[in-house]
Amino acid sequence: MQYKMQAKNLNLYYGSKQALYNISLNVPTNKVVALIGPSGCGKSTFLKTLNRMNDLIESVHIDGDIFLDGNDIYAPDTDIVYLRKRVGMVFQRPNPFPMSIYENIAYGPRVHGLKNKNKLNEVVEKSLRSAALWDEVKDRLTDSAMGMSGGQQQRLCIARVLAVEPEVILMDEPCSALDPISTMKIEELVAELKKNYTIVMVTHNMQQAARVSDYTAFFLNGKLVEHDITDVIFTNPADKQTEDYISGRFG
Repeated sequence: MQYKMQAKNLNLYYGSKQALYNISLNVPTNKVVALIGPSGCGKSTFLKTLNRMNDLIESVHIDGDIFLDGNDIYAPDTDIVYLRKRVGMVFQRPNPFPMSIYENIAYGPRVHGLKNKNKLNEVVEKSLRSAALWDEVKDRLTDSAMGMSGGQQQRLCIARVLAVEPEVILMDEPCSALDPISTMKIEELVAELKKNYTIVMVTHNMQQAARVSDYTAFFLNGKLVEHDITDVIFTNPADKQTEDYISGRFG
């Protein structure tokens, strides 16, 4: 099996407090990996190590390795801007820029040097189509993104990530602020996107993990308890703690 990303013996500390303990996890290419576990167990912290978002926190110290296509992303010569182009991130709450729908999508490609107006138009349309949003917004591209519904804003944020042509998409509870219909649209979108992208998604929602992911990893107290094919985790987990969490005994 081909692995797009691999974490090996990863430890993370906030100052002297350890938040992740010896995490080793493989992320297969063009699959969806769900990270589940109770609040504060390290899921989002781990997710952010995959594109070095934790670098933005002063006291963070990391040891261990994370590889993207076999290359260590924590190597000293890593271009972090390029890394975050390859490994995009969608956050828990939609965070559109306070500008037009069009400019939200065009922003990233412009930063990476795309100036040609026709090419930008193509990228905007393609990204919005890929995010299942084009038909809803094609007649109001110059309107402010702030006027969109929450579900549309989240799909806009996904389109914004797609516009810079990533290889991996990280999603940190992308549906937690959304209504059931918007959630369903995002889930359908994830199923479609994995044909072309590798996706790692943090979710609190067990049913969502079961529906959208190919593999599931269960975190508890900063440790990776177990990970396997999603069906196995949900029907025949190896660890009693996983079974207790999935069956609602805690969490």
